[in-house]
Amino acid sequence: MTKIALDKTDRKILAILQGDGRLSNQDVAEQVSLSPSPCLRRIKRLEEEGVIRQYVALLDPDKIGLGLLAYVNVRLEKHSDAAAANHSTARALGVNPGGTSPRADFAVAVEQWPEVVACYAMTGEMDYLLRVHVEDMDHFSRFMMATLLRHPAVLDVKSSFALQRIKDTTALPLV
Repeated sequence: MTKIALDKTDRKILAILQGDGRLSNQDVAEQVSLSPSPCLRRIKRLEEEGVIRQYVALLDPDKIGLGLLAYVNVRLEKHSDAAAANHSTARALGVNPGGTSPRADFAVAVEQWPEVVACYAMTGEMDYLLRVHVEDMDHFSRFMMATLLRHPAVLDVKSSFALQRIKDTTALPLV
């Protein structure tokens, strides 16, 4: 992956947009002491180079009824025949039971689970870390029993629940 060269003004623009992606180009330009045209050119370049991936609205999970946050470590079967051995379960979950690896099947399945808002392949004893937003413990239990634990490649899971949000930001450090 190629690191994009960013100057001080680029970093300032990015910091401003991370704080409020809805600001007008005029507002951003004023804050970085540029006229609107060069500011817009910089923003367009940052978008085209993939530094700015997208603009989103960040929702408060509590206010939309998703008050339970779980982090779930998942360990998968290491043998590709594990998926084939559970052919009917795999097919019921929409997984290709024989043609791909358990890791690939799991990655495809995770994309279909709305409760999982982030999934990372990990080093160490577990293979994946999932960030799961659900309504409550009943919802979490249904997700675990009916979805995650029924996936043919899943060997083991360990869950932890967030008790309190101390820091939660999407802003990346601009060093």
